[in-house]
Amino acid sequence: MGIFQQEETHDSKNSSMSFALRWKHENLRQISTAAIISIAVTIMVLLLVNTNTRKQVFLVVDGQVKSIQTHKSVLQEVLEEQAISLKPEDQISMSLSGPLQDGDKVVIDRAFPVQLTADGAKENWFTTKDTVGDVLKEKGISLKDTDKVTPALTESIAGQTDIRIVRVNRQVVERQERLPFRVIKTADPSLIAGEVRIVQKGTPGVMVQHIEKVYHDGEMVSMRMVGKEVQTKTLDKVIAVGTKKKPAPAVVQTADVKLAGTVKTNKAANSNNRASKAGVDFSYKKLIQVSTTAYSANEPGIGTRTATGTRVTEGRTIAVDPNVIPLGWWVYIEGVGFRRAEDTGGAIKGNKIDIYYDSVKRANSFGRKSGLKVYVIGPVKPELN
Repeated sequence: MGIFQQEETHDSKNSSMSFALRWKHENLRQISTAAIISIAVTIMVLLLVNTNTRKQVFLVVDGQVKSIQTHKSVLQEVLEEQAISLKPEDQISMSLSGPLQDGDKVVIDRAFPVQLTADGAKENWFTTKDTVGDVLKEKGISLKDTDKVTPALTESIAGQTDIRIVRVNRQVVERQERLPFRVIKTADPSLIAGEVRIVQKGTPGVMVQHIEKVYHDGEMVSMRMVGKEVQTKTLDKVIAVGTKKKPAPAVVQTADVKLAGTVKTNKAANSNNRASKAGVDFSYKKLIQVSTTAYSANEPGIGTRTATGTRVTEGRTIAVDPNVIPLGWWVYIEGVGFRRAEDTGGAIKGNKIDIYYDSVKRANSFGRKSGLKVYVIGPVKPELN
């Protein structure tokens, strides 16, 4: 007996597929809407998270303000992100490991190298000060009003800066200068021509000069006269020069031989004390032989004032030994000319004369000459015939 099998049909499968298609068709819009909503929610969440972690930070570097947006939470990371490097001497307003908040302002002061030269020493360091004056205050360096600072105290510090302090000192000293007296000649009809008489001795005056010396770091750089005053007035020397004609010698026709011999002898004696040089006839006190040298005021240690108070003058001044030739007397030097004894010298002793020249070269080329004849005349210079 066979078993009756129920014939299979496709009704059940078709029914399931139809339901699925129908459901998909009916819910496709809802599925699309849900997907869009999910994506939107995800984006909003990401935006919210991004917004919450992003910060606005203000960096102030050497006075320049820079606004940046960052997700970093530590200052060190922000500086690395912005490629900002720091030196150990730079100053920062907050710790590198400190947390950052939105709106924070970070101030960075760069340190610049400075070299200071003062009081004979040099020092190098880094500073964040703004001006030269601030740097000196930072180092505790005191200044006087006369000191010179380069660059100026108000100059800004930017890059390598070399600061130099020059200590300036001023000192006022007194210096005495002799004032030479004048020689005034007056005619005296009571004296025979050729005779002279000192009416008044000359006395040099004294002037006190106030000299200001300026020193830079202990070395004198300038000197100037800031005042002067006469301490002692000069007293001029007055010389009376005779203008009276010599009386004519009496002629005695009956003079005996002895008297005539006496007159001739006196004339011979007078003729021995007279000479004619450079077109000038003059009488002299004595004739000596000397060795001569030359000197100049431009040589080290030689001043322009003579021992008699006059100013050295080429063509007039010579230095002598006063024991041989009195100061103030005129002489005639063979091969040189008329000169006046106005100066002395430590090496001028005995029959020696030092002749003054303005030029050192001329004085050196003069050399030393020996055996020169010198006519010692007197205090009055002979006049041309």
